Amino acid sequence: MFKSGFVGIVGKPNVGKSTLLNHIIGEKVAITTHKPQTTRNKIMGIMNAERGQIVFVDTPGIHKAKKLLNTFMVKAAVGTFADMDVLLFIVEAHSPLKEDDRLIAESLQDIQRPVILLINKTDLVEKRKILPFIDEAQHLFPFTEIIPISALTGQNVDRLLESLWDLLPEGPQYFPEEMFTDSSERFLAAEIIREKVMMLTHEEIPYATAVTVESFSENERKPVIHIRGTITVEKNSQKGIIIGKKGSMLKEIGTQSRVEMEQFFGTKIFLELFVRVRKDWTRDERMLNELGYRIKK
Repeated sequence: MFKSGFVGIVGKPNVGKSTLLNHIIGEKVAITTHKPQTTRNKIMGIMNAERGQIVFVDTPGIHKAKKLLNTFMVKAAVGTFADMDVLLFIVEAHSPLKEDDRLIAESLQDIQRPVILLINKTDLVEKRKILPFIDEAQHLFPFTEIIPISALTGQNVDRLLESLWDLLPEGPQYFPEEMFTDSSERFLAAEIIREKVMMLTHEEIPYATAVTVESFSENERKPVIHIRGTITVEKNSQKGIIIGKKGSMLKEIGTQSRVEMEQFFGTKIFLELFVRVRKDWTRDERMLNELGYRIKK
């Protein structure tokens, strides 16, 4: 019997959703940083096995949104619920259940499909503290199963996968066997650049930044990909920080991005980066659409 289905990964910001996706797929299909709200779009990762195909959908962290960009992110996550065969709701073992966790649990009340609660980051707490956490968490929602895991180390991920195979129906192969994500090369390149911006800058800069890839072309005569990327910020002061003294920050962002892209794409990369200011783009619907964050009415 060949099984297949779609599994949504939901939770508040920075609970390890993307780390779990990357661990399961065995490839870096979603960027990860220690900063919340790193994921802005739904990211698909495809796991192929002899017994079937599981399509995982990583979603932005669900939280109380204030800016229009954050509204887009939350709608993208919640809009995933109805299309999934199984939902994985992730919380943190080392952190008490927060308002955002309860908000997500409330939004799941009308979902007529299995929901597995994953208590992540168990490697950061003593084992004796896990049982009281499970006791508290099981009152949030009638979960199909509660599984303590560590997305970083892979602890109990095999148990999770066995549970998913049990829950998923018999079905077709939705994607070719060699495919591990449906994200375009342009999108992946832009996300790598944005990850480096988030890791190398502080305060409001990561959240005021968007990255677009204007051109992505392969040289027919040489094994090299030419990529031209634009980093958009909201203020001139932010542009100055991204560029850095004598261009030092922009150079470092470019260098780290290029090295990772060469590993990912398996070829030489020629990367050009530019910085532009679009005032308050995170609050402007037209600019959000232009930058790829399309708000659905």
